[in-house]
Amino acid sequence: MTTLLETRYRAVLRLLPASYRREREEEMVETYLWGVDRDLQDQSRPTLGEVASIAALAVRCRLGAPGAPRRYALLGAAVRLFALSAVLLLAVSAVVDRVLELTWAFTRGASGRQMFLTGFTGRNTTETVVAVLTWTLPLLWAVAYFALLHDHRRLARYSAFGAALPALWPLAGPLTGDALPPGVPWYEASAVLLAWLPALALGAAHHRDAPAARLPAGSPGLVFLAGCVVAGGSLVLLPGAADTVWAPATCFVVGALGWLLWRARRTDGTSPGAALALAALGLLVLTARVAALYPWLHVPGAGLVVGGGLGQTAVLVPLTAALAVVGGRDLARISAGTPGAVAAGAPRHGTRR
Repeated sequence: MTTLLETRYRAVLRLLPASYRREREEEMVETYLWGVDRDLQDQSRPTLGEVASIAALAVRCRLGAPGAPRRYALLGAAVRLFALSAVLLLAVSAVVDRVLELTWAFTRGASGRQMFLTGFTGRNTTETVVAVLTWTLPLLWAVAYFALLHDHRRLARYSAFGAALPALWPLAGPLTGDALPPGVPWYEASAVLLAWLPALALGAAHHRDAPAARLPAGSPGLVFLAGCVVAGGSLVLLPGAADTVWAPATCFVVGALGWLLWRARRTDGTSPGAALALAALGLLVLTARVAALYPWLHVPGAGLVVGGGLGQTAVLVPLTAALAVVGGRDLARISAGTPGAVAAGAPRHGTRR
């Protein structure tokens, strides 16, 4: 006779893919019920730790763990490359912004240095700490990028979550009585998505059973340096058109176009899911681009910023659509291939009590 505890375990195990449950469900249920008095099983329920363990296993299984079906392997590859590309984009943007800001401040004499320091001084303690963290924490995107490519996954996860924290602070404005101008909440929401989706994707897809992260082409240092050159050049050459999304959007456009050209010249295939990953990143950048552009539409004399933003939007829309089309074709070609697992072995289910 099935007890209530067994029924509850089986309900939680439905989070796992059906193929995994067919192979492991009975073993896992037996392990969870081991040592639990049968008379107490109708009054017990799975612990939060067990539920969390099963949920984490479900994520790993669906994001390309060893032995995963082809569709999950493709999804995992796409999410991992999306996380890596987004972290690179955010790292380049954070480093370039701060280098240019320091360069400007310390080449303008005492007045420039004073203007820079007033962003951190003359406030109460809480505001000063927040200002310092808001300026410094995004630099952790660079730490996350290099840590991930050197297979230091825990450091990469912690760095990404730390770098994403400042994006949440503006959302606390209504709680502290600080009203935001019309249109700004949409930008703040897009900034949260731009920071936290890559951080969450990194934490979920680069799990312990996932393959090591790698770039489709180039070495980590050279790719990062190239991104800094593109981002910095876009800000230096057209400072009047630059807003908060100008440099990241420019980097994405140049990088995505470069990848499409590189892909067209190759005959031995490319990283699975790369086009889908870039299409998802392009949609995310496009959302941030539109949200950042909207407040400038109502600012007199902001024609250059508006024109630059509209120009980037006009490029991002067809580019993202082209990446989606290429990704769809890759997905159809891979789906038409030989079915089955893409790697031997199976993930550990972590049912130890």
